[in-house]
Amino acid sequence: MEYKVNRNSEVDTWKEVMLVYQSALKEIGTKLEILNDEFQHVHRYNPIEHIKSRLKTSESIVKKLKKDGHESTIENMVKYVNDIAGIRIICSFTTDIYRIAEMIGNQSDIKVLSVKDYIQNPKASGYKSYHMIVSIPIYLSDRIIDAKVEIQIRTVAMDFWASLEHKIYYKFEGNAPEHITEELYICAQMVSALDAKMLSLNEEIQEIERENGKNS
Repeated sequence: MEYKVNRNSEVDTWKEVMLVYQSALKEIGTKLEILNDEFQHVHRYNPIEHIKSRLKTSESIVKKLKKDGHESTIENMVKYVNDIAGIRIICSFTTDIYRIAEMIGNQSDIKVLSVKDYIQNPKASGYKSYHMIVSIPIYLSDRIIDAKVEIQIRTVAMDFWASLEHKIYYKFEGNAPEHITEELYICAQMVSALDAKMLSLNEEIQEIERENGKNS
């Protein structure tokens, strides 16, 4: 994100930067709603179950900068912290994840900066999700600013598992007992099996509907 720092007031500077990130969340959110509505109109199906958005707190931003060895400045925040603005897209099936990612990438004013596919390559913990870092132009009164947004796309089942893992991670400060870590991994495999089964059932239902349509 290109940002000109206002040296007159640190408070105003912070507020303006966060205004830009908040605007980026609104821009991406509106695009996703339009894409979902269009998909419903054309295919009579909504790939997106719901959307969550959040702005990282100042404490989390400072903690991340310190962890990565950077001084806590506005410039470093904008340059090195890619997930200040975050959007999580929850969908029903794994196939929806890639469909949504493709739709986002096809938007002419959205630039995909990086992708991490934790569905094809899950984390050691069993975590699955599809991550994108994108930038989107924000039009202010006197300039255009490219703001970065992290997008996470996952199924309902993946989101449920990730939410539980997140709570456990913070409860034990990243050092959960080994048996709990093992149980979480087993649950992750169960989630993957459930997603695969639900996708198979959905495809079978669609095939039956197509056959009924041909015979009617």
